[in-house]
Amino acid sequence: MPQKTKTNILATIGPSSASREIIEKLIDAGADAFRFNFSHGTHEEHKERYNIVRKLSEEKGLHITLIADMQGPKLRVGIFKDGEIFLKDGQKFLLDMEDKEGDETRVTLPHPEIFKAVKPKDVLLLNDGNIRLKVEKCDSKHIWTKVMVGGKLSSHKGVNLPNITLPISAITKKDEDDLKFALKLGFDWISLSFVQKADDVRTARKLIGDKAWIISKLEKPSAIDELEEIIELSDGIMVARGDLGVECPLPTVPVLQKRIVSACRRKGKPVIIATQMLESMINNPSPTRAEASDVATAVYDGADTVMLSAESAAGKYPVEAVKMMRDIITQVEADPLFYQLMERSRQHKCCVGESDSITVAASDIAASLQNVAAIVTYTSSGLTTFLTARERPNLPILAITPDIEVARRLGIVWGAKSFVNKPTFSSFDKIEDTAVKIALESGYAKPGDHIIITAGFPLGKKGRTNMLHTVYIPKK
Repeated sequence: MPQKTKTNILATIGPSSASREIIEKLIDAGADAFRFNFSHGTHEEHKERYNIVRKLSEEKGLHITLIADMQGPKLRVGIFKDGEIFLKDGQKFLLDMEDKEGDETRVTLPHPEIFKAVKPKDVLLLNDGNIRLKVEKCDSKHIWTKVMVGGKLSSHKGVNLPNITLPISAITKKDEDDLKFALKLGFDWISLSFVQKADDVRTARKLIGDKAWIISKLEKPSAIDELEEIIELSDGIMVARGDLGVECPLPTVPVLQKRIVSACRRKGKPVIIATQMLESMINNPSPTRAEASDVATAVYDGADTVMLSAESAAGKYPVEAVKMMRDIITQVEADPLFYQLMERSRQHKCCVGESDSITVAASDIAASLQNVAAIVTYTSSGLTTFLTARERPNLPILAITPDIEVARRLGIVWGAKSFVNKPTFSSFDKIEDTAVKIALESGYAKPGDHIIITAGFPLGKKGRTNMLHTVYIPKK
C-alpha cells in the first residue's frame, strides 16, 4: 500500500547522510524531499548526492523533490588574536573596519553595509543572540557599543540586526554561482536565505525564471512586514525559526509560525516548518517530549512539510530521525481531531474565481459522497494541485501531470502524490480511464470506490481549473 500521510518530510543531506546506502534508508523511512545546504559542501559533492537521489527515485518509481538552499549574506565578526574572548556585562566594545586581530576591546566587522544602516540605540546580536550589544554612537567605520548581555565570543561568529533592513541583496556573488550550478543540474526548488523584502524575491525570479520554483525563507522581521506580498511572489515559504528566533523576541516565534502557516494556506502556497524540530536527535536516538509536540503542532496547524536540518545532515541518527518524524505525523493524522481542525480552518472566502470554486467544491463533495478514495488533479502547472491541497481534504491528492519537472516539484505539497502521464486523450472517457487506472494501480483506490477528478479544460492549458467530475469504479 502507498504511503498515506499527507504532511511531508524534508531531510537535509550532509556528512551523516551522503552515501547511497543512507539516502536509500532515508527514502524508505519516509523522506519525501531532500535539502542541499549550499552553505556547506562543494559543487562536486552536491552533484554526486543529487545523482544518487535521482537514480534512487527512478529505481523506486518516485518523484522526490530536491531543494537547493542558498547561503545568502553571512554577517560575521572577524578573527580574535587568541581565538576567543569573554565580554562582561556593562563593558564597552568597539566594532570597526580595521583589518587586524581582535581582543577584549574591539573586533573587525567586515561589512560596510552594517555601518551604513545602524544608528544609536540599535541592538546587535552576536553568536546566535547569546550576546547583546547596544549601539551608543557610530560613524562610517566604527560602532561603539555597550555590552548588555555578555559571554564567550569566538572568531567568525554571526551577527544579527533585528528590526534593521540592510542595504544588501539576498543573493550574493556566491549565491549567483551556486544558482547557475543548481539550475543547470536540475534542482526543483531554490530556497532563498535572508529575504528582507518583496523585491528580493523579484530579483531572484529574474535570475531563476521558470527553471525552478522559489521558496522564500522567512527569518527577518522586515520580511514579516511584507508577508502577504512575499507569499504572493513566492512559490513556497519556509519558516526559518533559527534566525527568526534570534531576530524576533523568542515568545513571538510560535505566534509568527501560526500566522505564516495560515497566510500560506489562504494563498494556496506550500509552507515548510524548519529548525530544531528534533534537535536532540543529533546526539540521541530519541527526541524530547517537547520536540515531539513541536512536530505534532506543525502537523495540526496544517503545514505542508516539516524539515530536519542537522538531525539528518550531521547527526548520529539520521534514519531514526526521519522514522520518528514519520511516526509522529502518522499518529497526528490518525487523530479524528486532526481533520476537524483542517475543516474548521478552511477559508472559504478564498473563492474569488473559477479555479478556487472548483477545488473548494471538490473537497465538499469528498466530504459528503460515500466511498471516495482520492481526488485526482490533472495539472500542467501545479496550480490545480496547490488549490486542492489548500482545502486539506481527508483524501490523498493524486496529481497527474505531463511534465516530470512539475511532478518532482509537488513533493512538498500537502497530500499530493505525483504521476507523470502524457496527455493523448481523444475523449473525456479516456481521461476517466487514465485516472481510474492510476488510482487502482497505485493502491489508492479499489473497485467500489469513487474518485473525484478536477482539471483545466482543454488539457495542457496552464493556469485554469474549470472541470469537476466524479467517477464510480465498478466492482467486477
